[in-house]
Amino acid sequence: MAGKQNAARREKKPQPGPVDLPAAVTAEKLDRLIHERLRLGILSALSVNESLTFNELKKLLDTTDGNLSVHARKLEEAGYVGCTKTFEGRMPRTDYRLTAAGRRALERYLDHMEALIQAMRDR
Repeated sequence: MAGKQNAARREKKPQPGPVDLPAAVTAEKLDRLIHERLRLGILSALSVNESLTFNELKKLLDTTDGNLSVHARKLEEAGYVGCTKTFEGRMPRTDYRLTAAGRRALERYLDHMEALIQAMRDR
């Protein structure tokens, strides 16, 4: 009798297979440049503000100078963010703004995330 019980326990229930998502909404298609948390934060903050200074972004995103600098530079190199450096008195001031290309990239990213979320909810 114990043998039958063990055999029954060993039988595995069929597991559902992977869900096929439409090619347009697979996670691999996400813009990896934007997908990083701090870069997404920078773009999001700039999308609702005409411009923000380095210090405003640093405070808003609760990050370090070095971390913000590295991620802002990557976005600038991609053409997603514009950067203007000036002086206020003797103090340097760096202003960031979202470019048209950055706004389009952020909109594509958000559309993609919404489609991914919807595909998962429709399962």
